[in-house]
Amino acid sequence: MIDDLYDLIGGRQTIWAATESFYRRVLADGSVCHFFESTDMAHLRARQSMFISMLLGGRIVYTGKEITASHAGARKQGLNDTHFDTFLKHFREALEEVGVKADKAEKVMKLLESKRNAVLNR
Repeated sequence: MIDDLYDLIGGRQTIWAATESFYRRVLADGSVCHFFESTDMAHLRARQSMFISMLLGGRIVYTGKEITASHAGARKQGLNDTHFDTFLKHFREALEEVGVKADKAEKVMKLLESKRNAVLNR
């Protein structure tokens, strides 16, 4: 299913373009940019495969300590429902920016929303 979803979005180039747009958006948003205080675009790009895997279960699977550490770090910084919703909003806008059709974007957003409890450690 994850590979189907990945393909649904438009493949690697579209995913990477959407992720790049997402990064720009969150780094510019004062309500969530503190989660990336010690991070710049170059660092985010270097970790892009892991980020895509975290979001969509991309072709390169990252499990265990990498994702757990990423989520734990965000929780230590106070990640809550409001922040999570802001991240979702920015990702939806990024998908729209790169031309992902609304029905396909909705499927992606439902997948991301389903990860809320795991990310927020509930």
